[in-house]
Amino acid sequence: MKIEGIEISHPDKIYFPDDNITKAQVVTYYQRISSHILPFLRDRPITMQRFPDGINEEGFYQKNASDYFLDFINRVRIETKDGHNEQVVCQSVKDLVYLVNQGVICFHIWQSRQDMLEQPDRIVFDLDPPEDSFDRVKEAAQKVRDFLDEKGIDPRLMTTGKSGLHVFYDKKRTQNFDEVKTEVRGFARQLSTKYPELLTTEIKKDKRRGRILVDYLRNVYGQTTVCPYSLRPVAGAPVATPIDWDELVKIDNSRHYHFRNIFRRLSHK
Repeated sequence: MKIEGIEISHPDKIYFPDDNITKAQVVTYYQRISSHILPFLRDRPITMQRFPDGINEEGFYQKNASDYFLDFINRVRIETKDGHNEQVVCQSVKDLVYLVNQGVICFHIWQSRQDMLEQPDRIVFDLDPPEDSFDRVKEAAQKVRDFLDEKGIDPRLMTTGKSGLHVFYDKKRTQNFDEVKTEVRGFARQLSTKYPELLTTEIKKDKRRGRILVDYLRNVYGQTTVCPYSLRPVAGAPVATPIDWDELVKIDNSRHYHFRNIFRRLSHK
């Protein structure tokens, strides 16, 4: 079978065994969701989370473009301490289908774009909860929103498809990553001081004492966050889904939207 001109290898291979979702269905999902996911993917270096034999087998993260990737796949040169990487930039539906055919199930994006790698245009606070505390992470998201509103920032909200929430917003590319890190670290510390029983910046889990981590460290050069509308490689095939703030009261967990209901939600938007 061909999708977007790409010959899909082993289309009947089971990628999500608990849900009986095949590789062909995953490729078709990304083709259908392309108008929603591509605005977040375009021009950004990505890290690919690949599971060529399905999510119950060992997968791996990949930053570099493989030597055998076809020439139409865009690459960007990333300078590193040890030299450089050639990372993939996913620009089109064809690119998306090609990469998923290579076993990519989940896409993770930089907070900057390839033309100005040092200047982020997207800020993300990852709200990481302890187990079985989604009500608290929802409360935390509201507190972060109120705080950012006071700063004149209009944040958006996303389920991660795992356990937490992302609060994110666009930013003009006037600061480098070091300057941005200083700013967002200050925000996170102010939040944890204002709501000490709910929020923390403590990275070590054993020191959080049930509080929600306000993780600002994804806003660093070379760091990534899960791309909106990406599938997550866990049972149920949840989708990292941007939601409206008034939707937050209606959902019970971060996996509320998934492979089988995401298009119904989008049709009602």
